[in-house]
Amino acid sequence: MLEKFEQTAKQAIEDLGKVRDGSSLEEWRVKYLSRNGEITELLSQVGKVSAELRPQAGKLANTIKKQVSEAFDLLKKNLEQTSKPKAAALADVTEPGQRVKIGKSHVITQTVNELLEIFGRMGFGVAYGPEVEDEWHNFVALNIPAEHPARDPVDNFYIDESRLLRSQTSTIQIRTMANQKPPIRVVAPGRVYRPDTVDATHMFMFHQIEALVVDEGVSMVDMKSTINQFIHAFFGKDMQWRFRPSFFPFTEPSAEVDLLWVDKEGNSRWIEVGGCGMVDPNVFDAVGIDCEKYTGWAFGFGIERLAMRKYGIMDIRLLFENDLRFLEQF
Repeated sequence: MLEKFEQTAKQAIEDLGKVRDGSSLEEWRVKYLSRNGEITELLSQVGKVSAELRPQAGKLANTIKKQVSEAFDLLKKNLEQTSKPKAAALADVTEPGQRVKIGKSHVITQTVNELLEIFGRMGFGVAYGPEVEDEWHNFVALNIPAEHPARDPVDNFYIDESRLLRSQTSTIQIRTMANQKPPIRVVAPGRVYRPDTVDATHMFMFHQIEALVVDEGVSMVDMKSTINQFIHAFFGKDMQWRFRPSFFPFTEPSAEVDLLWVDKEGNSRWIEVGGCGMVDPNVFDAVGIDCEKYTGWAFGFGIERLAMRKYGIMDIRLLFENDLRFLEQF
């Protein structure tokens, strides 16, 4: 019987030496150390040994179980260590950690916020309006007659016969004047939509910011001084700009605002950024404001063009492609 104990222990150790992974180790444990395992069975055989050999058999069985169990635990620990990812075992805690990337606003949003902050310091409030408009707000109240080419379906995104995606933020000016009595001093930022051919300077969706001032005794001098302060606050005191005579149905007289663009090679040219003028009396009549008592002026700038001029961006499409290599620069 004692010889059988020793043979079982020897076989268990030999089989343990052949184990190479966790699954085969578990199979070995079930065979030898489980409730019905061979090593456990040795202990139950001690009672069958003769009385004079029983103490020796019990001592041997316990010694075998201890040795085999310790060998099992050691191998299990080694297998667990070798199965861990090497990178974790070789981690250098003195190395700097990975940099956490913190998100930020899109360059267009940054530009809008800066514009609102500048006009806020100049005493302007902020007005917003819907992007889906009716013809009255988008055209009729702005003194744009039915035969005007600006109302052609080819040049607008019509939803049905009388509704369209707004083509200008001047619609917000109409809503403001219709619901608020002078004095009025607001800016209106927002998206506008026109089916333009996409190129380096045009998109079918872009952003505008318009300003409106209505009060007694308002003149073009007030408008020019406001535009001058805004341009120098946004671009710097050295920025050169000019008025250029133009025509808009909703302002009279009207002008274009141009900025001097100087490229990397030193070549310069004038770039249009928006239009302006004194509010046409027909617009005041449409919203119920007495044009004999009040005058007003308005201007509208393309926000993309302002951002492009400020940051030296040559292609408007870069602003909408969501390329992080470009956006992370701002």
